[in-house]
Amino acid sequence: MTIQQTSHTVPCRSPGPPLDVVAWRLCRLREAGFPASLAEALAHQRIDLHALLQLVDAGCPPELAARILSPVDDPRASR
Repeated sequence: MTIQQTSHTVPCRSPGPPLDVVAWRLCRLREAGFPASLAEALAHQRIDLHALLQLVDAGCPPELAARILSPVDDPRASR
């Protein structure tokens, strides 16, 4: 009889500190259900990842959570 060992890895976790923060943010966003293109865009922005994930955990759709936390455009820029 052979015993098969399986490794249970936790997604987006590594044994040490994250080496690529953008890749880690992308992974966390994808795990939370963000569409790939939106997750890619958000991973590169200076947006509060924890706030995004809290909104989604509370039932907010990912697209709406991104809109809620997106920076407000400068009204002077449209002049």
